[in-house]
Order: sequence, then C-alpha cells, then structure tokens
Amino acid sequence: MWGGRFASQPDAIMAEINASIDVDQRLYRQDIVASKAHAAMLARQGIISAEDAAKIAHGLDTILLEIEQGRFVFKRELEDIHMNVEARLAELIGPAAGRLHTARSRNDQVATDFRLYLRDAIDEIDGLLRAHQRALAEKALDHAATIMPGFTHLQTAQPVTFGHHLLAYVEMTARDRGRFADARTRLNECPLGAGALAGTSFPLDRDATAKDLGFSQPMANSLDAVSDRDFVVETLSAAALAAVHLSRFAEEIVLWTSPLGGLITLSDKFTTGSSMMPQKRNPDAAELVRAKTGRIIGALNALLVVMKGLPLAYQKDMQEDKEGAMDALGALALSIAAMTGMVRDMQPDVARMKKAAGQGHATATDLADWLVRTLGLPFRDAHHVTGRIVAEAAHQNLPLHRLPLATMQAVEPRITDEVFSVLSVERSVASRTSFGGTAPRQVRAQAKKWLKLLDKEARQGSP
Repeated sequence: MWGGRFASQPDAIMAEINASIDVDQRLYRQDIVASKAHAAMLARQGIISAEDAAKIAHGLDTILLEIEQGRFVFKRELEDIHMNVEARLAELIGPAAGRLHTARSRNDQVATDFRLYLRDAIDEIDGLLRAHQRALAEKALDHAATIMPGFTHLQTAQPVTFGHHLLAYVEMTARDRGRFADARTRLNECPLGAGALAGTSFPLDRDATAKDLGFSQPMANSLDAVSDRDFVVETLSAAALAAVHLSRFAEEIVLWTSPLGGLITLSDKFTTGSSMMPQKRNPDAAELVRAKTGRIIGALNALLVVMKGLPLAYQKDMQEDKEGAMDALGALALSIAAMTGMVRDMQPDVARMKKAAGQGHATATDLADWLVRTLGLPFRDAHHVTGRIVAEAAHQNLPLHRLPLATMQAVEPRITDEVFSVLSVERSVASRTSFGGTAPRQVRAQAKKWLKLLDKEARQGSP
C-alpha cells in the first residue's frame, strides 16, 4: 500500500497492533455502498471513465455477494476492510480498481463508513425501543386499575397502579428515542471527499455523493470531517442513558420477583434454575440486562478518554472508536429485546400487589389532604396531625382505614367518619386525577394515547 516510501515490512508486533480487520470487517456493506457512490460520482465528473466505473461497480457487487455467502477471505496483513475490499477488487477487475481511491483517503472513507453503520444501528435500536414502548403501553392498559405500592427510598409511599408504573418507562423510552433521533440528525452529514484532511484538487461533486448515500449534506470542513468522532460519542451517550433506564427496570423486576416482594412472576422463558438448588427460579435475563449496562457506559467512557487529547486532524487512536461502540450497541439491542420479552411475559399477582399497597400506612397523604380540604388546616399542620395519627396506628398495629374514629378524634376532635372515604387504597388511587396522575382513567387515557401514537409511527414507517 505504501511500498513507494517504505523499503521493508513492518515488525510483526507493529502489524498486529495496526490491524483492525477483525473489528471493521463489520463495515463491509457500508464500505462497498460508499465506494460505489464515490466511483459513480468520479465518472459523472469525468475524473475516471464510465467504463472503469462500471467495472468497479460490478466488482464491488461481486465482493458483497462473496462476503454475504461467506466465501470472502479477510486478510490481516491488509489491515482493514478498505484495503481488503480494494485488494480483492484488483484481483477481479485488474488496474481499474486502482482508480477507485482517486480523491479519497482512508480517513474520509472510514468516517463515512462508520456514520453509515451508526445510522443503521440507530434505526434498528429505534425500532426495538418502539416495540418496547408498545409492550409497556399494552400491559399498562391491561392493568390501569391494578393497585400496587409506590415507593420512595424503597419504603412504602403512596398507592399507585401497575399501569401507571409501566407508563413511566414508556416516557423514559420516548426520551431515549429522542436522543437517538437527535444523534442521527447530527451524524447524517457526509465526510466523503474531505480526503486525508485538506480536501482535494479534483472537481468532486460532494453534494451528489452525500445525496446518493442518504446524507443531508456534505460536511463543511475537511479537517473536522476526518477527525470528528462526536457522532460516536453522542450515540454512545444516548445508548448509555437508555441502558441505565433498562437497568433500573431490570432491578425492579429482580425485586418484584423475589419471594420477599412476590409482586410479579416470570415464566420459564425468562428465568433459569440452579445447578444445585432444584427449587430456584432466577431472574437471570433481568440481571444480565442490569450487568450489560456497565459495558455500554464503559464504551462511552473509553472513547471520551481516547478523544480527549487528540489534536486535529486524524490520529490512529481513532481506530479504537469502533470495537467498543459496536459491542455496546449490540449489547443494548439485546437488552431492549430481552426487556420487551419480559414485559410481555410478566404476570402481576394482583391480590398481593393490592395488599402490599395498603401496608405501611400508605394513605397517610390522603388523610393529610382530607384535613386540608375538609377542616381547612394548613398543610403543615395537617402533616403534623397525620403523623401523630400514623404513630398511633403503628402502635396499635392497625392500618389507617381500620383505626377507630375515637383514636383519630383524640388527636384532632373535628375529624368525622367521612375520613374513612379517603383511607382505602382504591379511593386513594382513584383520587389522583391530576394530569399525569395514577388514577385509572388517567392511566387508560395515557396508555391509549401512546398506542395510538405508536400505531401512527408504524404506518408511517421508520426514519
């Protein structure tokens, strides 16, 4: 490749550290597509002949077929996907293959290939996240009125519905999709034609190449085009946060399926047993989703460290941008699919959920609100009165709705038996009618809204 300048072969260690084909061979489709667009543009501009461009296109199609059929032999001594493709092209069509690299560097080539790869990966992930939202919204609609405990600090706080809880993850997923969409918009500019760093003296039509490859426009600065890896960092940032959301949900599944919680069950499809203890049913799918989050966050951190000290323009350090990103996006895609499967598979124990929702004096806030509405107490005073009543209920080991009226009146004489109308978990949940609240009619409305929106997206198709 650079035999005109170098007189001897690289040391074996140099060849080993320099080769990237084990990783970047996954860019084969994008590399061939970009090369075909480049060759077609060169021919239109009169830079290479139409005959050579046709040979190049046919040869590249042959290589694509060979790779897809598993007949292509990747050679580590050729370092990367670009040189492997170009070397095979030369075997197929002869000297015309050498014209493909006119007005192109591996620097702008790899930047183009990887943008195309990440664009495809984002589209796949968006489809998986959309399916995850649908599973959550469908389950939420089914359980809009299924009462469960809501927690803060993992302590019983207020009753909510299972559907309301699931819709929280629909909202999180929507933001995740928005971040990926933003990243996709920003990465959708074409580096091809930037050359090694300074552009080229050939009369390229970069707008045409960008259009042919589905980019919104060519990148405006050749230095930036070959040295930017913001698009990878931003995609990994979106992936890391999406993985954090999945991990939080996975942690809840682990807690809910524990005998100490017992709020939901998972079938054999998403659990495993123990090699020693025959009774065990372990939520391994959820645990592995939780663990894979570390790999995804790690890939983001690793690339930030790689990029933090690099001057313009391209540096070989950037070769480390792909392996971690590809691994992270693959792990994320698998995690989303696993979580979606668990959502569809999980079955709540409705009776146990409702019983747990009433424990820990979960309707204490409803009592305080009643004191404010009915007796006109300032909320801080109502909070204090309620605290004293809760303390008495705890002393008597009774839930609030079973505490004698006389006991409450000993704390606040103006309390009437009307107070019992707000102390059940059903009344508590039904009263939370504010927009975004847990009242079943609000949950049904939100679930239906999301399903309608997702149906509309499905009809319109992917980006």
